[in-house]
Amino acid sequence: MRHLRRGGVTYFRIADAAWEDPLDPSYAQASGGRWNPAGSFGVLYLNASRDVARVNVAKRLEGQPYGPEDLATGPVLVEMRAPRALYVDALSSRGLESLGLPATYPVFGNGRRVSWSRCQPIGRRAWEEGEPGIACRSAVVRAGSPGEELALFDRGRLPSARAIRAFEDWFWESPT
Repeated sequence: MRHLRRGGVTYFRIADAAWEDPLDPSYAQASGGRWNPAGSFGVLYLNASRDVARVNVAKRLEGQPYGPEDLATGPVLVEMRAPRALYVDALSSRGLESLGLPATYPVFGNGRRVSWSRCQPIGRRAWEEGEPGIACRSAVVRAGSPGEELALFDRGRLPSARAIRAFEDWFWESPT
């Protein structure tokens, strides 16, 4: 596995406004996610920018009979500073190759999406090797487009929220 330095800056987490602790990784631990199988270990899935967070919200609403403009209230945006560390590299072509993923990740050369079942064993291996997490291309942003996420592993010392912004206060603001 290759590594790259990330963290030390603000990252963004999309959270349900009703959640008691929007930085609780237990939901991803129970249900699983791209980099962790269900019932394994906790992960905070973070967006490197508000733009990526917006795309993630739009992706969650795909197939619904409504869009973000129809929501009376939507997900909050939690701002937090991820720890500065060397993370597993699922961003660069060389990093992806070292993980057995295509350089075109999050899709294969034929345009088919790389599945969670392909990524979860990589996440488990990184977890077992004591890695702090995985810096990765966003799976909801098209290959070749900017879009970075951070899968921050819960090793008992997760950072706290710096700010929590209501949907109407963050989703419609000018892109950053």
